[in-house]
Amino acid sequence: MSATALFGNYARSSLEFDHGEGVWLVTNDGRRFLDCGSGIAVNSVGHCHPHLVQTLKSQAEKLWHVSNLHRVPDQERLGRRLAEATFADKVMFCNSGAEAMEAAIKTARRYHYDRGEPERYHIVTFEGAFHGRTIATIAAGGQAKYLEGFGPKAPGFDQVPPCDMEALKKVIGPQTAAIAIEPIQGEGGIREIPVDFLRQLRKLCDDEGILLIFDEIQTGVGRTGKLFAHEWAGIAPDIMAIAKGIGGGFPMGACLATEEAAAPMVPGTHGTTFGGNPLAMAVGNAVLDVVLADGFLEAVQAKGLSFKQKLAGLVDSHPTVFSEVRGAGLMLGIKCVVPVGDFVGAAREADVLVVPAGDNVARVMPPLTITEEEIGEAVARFEAAAKAIEQTLTAKGAAE
Repeated sequence: MSATALFGNYARSSLEFDHGEGVWLVTNDGRRFLDCGSGIAVNSVGHCHPHLVQTLKSQAEKLWHVSNLHRVPDQERLGRRLAEATFADKVMFCNSGAEAMEAAIKTARRYHYDRGEPERYHIVTFEGAFHGRTIATIAAGGQAKYLEGFGPKAPGFDQVPPCDMEALKKVIGPQTAAIAIEPIQGEGGIREIPVDFLRQLRKLCDDEGILLIFDEIQTGVGRTGKLFAHEWAGIAPDIMAIAKGIGGGFPMGACLATEEAAAPMVPGTHGTTFGGNPLAMAVGNAVLDVVLADGFLEAVQAKGLSFKQKLAGLVDSHPTVFSEVRGAGLMLGIKCVVPVGDFVGAAREADVLVVPAGDNVARVMPPLTITEEEIGEAVARFEAAAKAIEQTLTAKGAAE
């Protein structure tokens, strides 16, 4: 029998964290790590934010779960606040990003079904995308490494290269229900989709009578310096999936939609047992209290620019380790020359956490509450990691 009773589907580090404070994580033996991963862009307002802690404590003493068989007042409130702050008219809450994308896919397909076009169920997505790990969302992402071993790919998903309008137009037909895209591919390596292309997608969807879905699971809730990343393009989707940052560490997601797109989702078409429960809704409202406060998003923009500039200097100083900086706001990536795992490991040795991604990129996604001083400290620790890698490369070269 193995040493753990857990499935072996994670390659975990040996670190065990006891508690967190803002951008810091502290191990059982007292090591303090600067968290530039935020639990994969989840801890949007930092670890143990006092407002979130008090909100959760207060709600935990009142009510945890009642199911969606009954009205949940904080669910109504959070839905209204999200609608007022976005393009959306309607919101459905769930537990994760994958569930939010499932709801988005079902909403798009049901929209056309109700219009007498049941053949319109295909969703066009883009190579390098990541939309979740359910059977449907791995098909939507289309990446072979996630599809392998799980049977035939679920039908109804067509992939094209990102930013290739001609390839996109060729796959659109009477079977197409929607186009789904991440404004910045996170898992794919912090690859930004140009705003001009997003605008072209909006026009194409309008011209063809299909829906536009934005996957803002990783880019949303202030991560790029706007509440949602698509706002930089000055357009709006018909449907949007969100999660991660909206819960600030508490598991929750949501599917947002226009009145028209959401109209076919009548009782019985979709549901969730735990989604929108009082605990999650209390925390989600508390996150919005922080993120929507005056000046918060502007501060994220300023800090993101500062961080990106400092990382660009780091890249220039260590060309044998890094090649470029990517991203926007506090959703940044460092493309590595060495294997990204080497840098992730060296950074961990320097007591700073980053998250590996595709295209040999390390994601740098600290809590949005990080300070300028902490940004400087993070870059100093990245510098130490880079120097350690360079020493290893030099020693290896000498040995050869």
